[in-house]
Amino acid sequence: NIIYQKSFGYSKKEANKLLTDSSIFQLASVSKVITSVAVLLLFEQGKLNLDDKVSDILEDFPYKKITIKHLLSHRSGLPNYSYFCGQFIEKNISRLSNQNMLDLMIKHQPKAYLNPDIRFNYCNTNYALLALIIEKISKKSFSNFLRDDLFKPIGMNHSYTALNIDSTNEEITCGYTMKFGCVPHDMYDGILGDKGIYTTSYDLFLLSTALYQHKLLHKTTQQLAYTPHSSEKKTSNYGFGWRMKNMNDETKEVFHNGWWHGYRTSFHRRLKDSLTIIVLSNRLNKSVYATWRIYGAIDGPKNNDYKQDTE
Repeated sequence: NIIYQKSFGYSKKEANKLLTDSSIFQLASVSKVITSVAVLLLFEQGKLNLDDKVSDILEDFPYKKITIKHLLSHRSGLPNYSYFCGQFIEKNISRLSNQNMLDLMIKHQPKAYLNPDIRFNYCNTNYALLALIIEKISKKSFSNFLRDDLFKPIGMNHSYTALNIDSTNEEITCGYTMKFGCVPHDMYDGILGDKGIYTTSYDLFLLSTALYQHKLLHKTTQQLAYTPHSSEKKTSNYGFGWRMKNMNDETKEVFHNGWWHGYRTSFHRRLKDSLTIIVLSNRLNKSVYATWRIYGAIDGPKNNDYKQDTE
């Protein structure tokens, strides 16, 4: 059941177009949740193992010890593509693809930050590579795999990637700075997996419900995703596509936040009672991350356990 749903502000301020329940937002790093679910779908289908080496799937990948599990849990030690691509890219390329990124990694082999599995190191490169692995294993484009195998089966009919969304769709929002400057696209918008998924608040609610009801992934597979994979992190942790806090069973929540090109997003789920909190913003307003206020409104003033990091 939906307890509360409301839209505030502008979809396109210059046109005085207001946000509605049908407005479509770029999810930014909340896209990682969906990429992780897609990988785990292939895992359940027996098409990949989480301990498979990336170099056995992506031809000529130069970092030979990295596995799919390392990518999912941000323990690969790889450098962030948005930091190394700029120095290697040719000037006439206006938009990078995931394959372009991989080609640059193969050709220039930028130095890894860490050896694999040393510690948690959040890195967008991990999930961009996972999108390529999904394409290689499924023999579909990342966009088509999400559409056919994830979105359609659970009724997420208003969900797209940056590569298959209809730019004329009236429900697409513009991402704004705090002063309502519309944030333009750049060359990294063509890289998917770590970001680049567009959807509505209701479609995300359908995803959360399908996970709670085990319509997409079995319970045991989800438990793998919700298991802390970085023992060196004491107060919070990361599973497969999910951050987590409040690690005891009574208050444990799994969540992801996002920030990209004027969008800030929060997708939080409390496992004990199937509570889902979704806040999507097309303006760079940090209050989006203050989901502890929503928990407090639902649970009452006694609850103060939910203050979140915004990393």
